[in-house]
Amino acid sequence: MKGGTVSLPISLEFFPTKTPEGAVKLRAVRQQLYALKPEFCSVTFGAGGSTQDGTLQAVSEIMAEGCPAAPHLSCIGQSRESIRERLAAYSAAGIRRIVALRGDLPSGYGLGGEFRYASDLVAFVRAETGERFHMEVAAYPETHPQAKSPQSDLEAFAAKVKAGANSGITQYFFNSDAYFRYVDELHRLGVDVPVVPGIMPITSSTQLMRFSDACGAEIPRWIRMRLQAFGDDTASIKAFGLDVVTDLCDQLRHAGVPGLHFYTMNQSGATTEIVQRLGLS
Repeated sequence: MKGGTVSLPISLEFFPTKTPEGAVKLRAVRQQLYALKPEFCSVTFGAGGSTQDGTLQAVSEIMAEGCPAAPHLSCIGQSRESIRERLAAYSAAGIRRIVALRGDLPSGYGLGGEFRYASDLVAFVRAETGERFHMEVAAYPETHPQAKSPQSDLEAFAAKVKAGANSGITQYFFNSDAYFRYVDELHRLGVDVPVVPGIMPITSSTQLMRFSDACGAEIPRWIRMRLQAFGDDTASIKAFGLDVVTDLCDQLRHAGVPGLHFYTMNQSGATTEIVQRLGLS
């Protein structure tokens, strides 16, 4: 407890940079965010594994900076041998946590690869490496956009847990009821691993709407209308976004969620402000 507030772990997500300048900037961002004492940082893995070397480099840097780190590992378009090599590299680097995902293919590719679902990857990692890695998997409170139904999506998460996943991190959302119902429905299926809410700070309305349209995350109409009304007034967008997301995190915290996972977009300002407003730093 701190100042009458409920404490809980936070984690942070970054994506690999494409330029040396970007890498320098990201190092500075990470140093600012380490003040929040994250439990771990995760690093994304581009479509079809297109950033896999950058992912490992970023994870290695984060670990050298004194923070546990977890690479994303996507299996679509990959062979068992390529995943086996990747796991060996992660193990040699001292990595003990991974985020296991199906992943997206680069455009123009067929399905390809030897894995069809994330549950196949989880089962393979467990068969190859035993309990070496803590495995996080993706969760979708508002249903994965390619799922046949909400029930089949819940069953897909349950299959990942049965295959050996330790915990879940959700797609970001702005409707806490979607998260609470999702977790309740998982419990009814007998799934009781921690499911950590993914949190997306709002700093740009155009970026948020583009991401949300692509990944199926709903922006409630009242939020969308206000963001549109602000037009190019970035100061108002950021102020409104901080209020909305801090309030969401507060609801989640007081409901007893196991943690908060921030999609930082390689920026420090909004995440830092939200965590400070919550009294968690």
